[in-house]
Amino acid sequence: MRRIDRIVILTGAGISAESGLGTFRDEGGLWAQHRIEDVATPEAFARNPDLVHRFYNARRMQAADATPNAAHHALARLQARFSGDVMLVTQNVDGLHEKAGAQAVHMHGELARALCPTCGHRWEAPIEMTVGEPCVACAAPTARPDIVWFGEIPYHMEQILDALQTCDLFAAIGTSGQVYPAAGFVEEARMAGAATVELNLRDSDMSHAFDDHITGPASKTVPAWVDRLLA
Repeated sequence: MRRIDRIVILTGAGISAESGLGTFRDEGGLWAQHRIEDVATPEAFARNPDLVHRFYNARRMQAADATPNAAHHALARLQARFSGDVMLVTQNVDGLHEKAGAQAVHMHGELARALCPTCGHRWEAPIEMTVGEPCVACAAPTARPDIVWFGEIPYHMEQILDALQTCDLFAAIGTSGQVYPAAGFVEEARMAGAATVELNLRDSDMSHAFDDHITGPASKTVPAWVDRLLA
């Protein structure tokens, strides 16, 4: 068995589903009647900032009330107890990894943060943001959620790619394999010689690229997988 010193883990919406948080693709989910193009693009915010703020206010309140599940807690335990390095990269904006005690790299931003597009300042967002919300640093009335919208470049990409190119094991948990650049992380890790494993409720669009597959609810599969890594 190969020695594993450096692990990179990517998490997606599937890890938070058992905490009651839906995704854009859930039928009947949060504001399912709105298209992504209407609430999750820079153009949408320019066209109808009130609608966008109301959408993210609802998501922010939902996330604030949510609690981490066993999968979140297991990854926090892995970070705390693994003898090597564990980078946790998440596409999620809900903050549940931090609530469980883990440290995560948020490539798509965080619901709990606000961003000033005028000066680039970031700060803790109020539960409800409104149109014309002033920046706490420069007072420009253009504050928006600190979320990476479709068409924007994800955060921390240089740090993430460096880690993928030096890791021994890459795992994707609860991801759809539909959204790039995250969907391509498995290929980056494979080219660097890393072992790869997917933990998901069912096959994703990128399942074919992984060495190993573990299927089932994240609250069951992730703690068992972590136990094996720490054994």
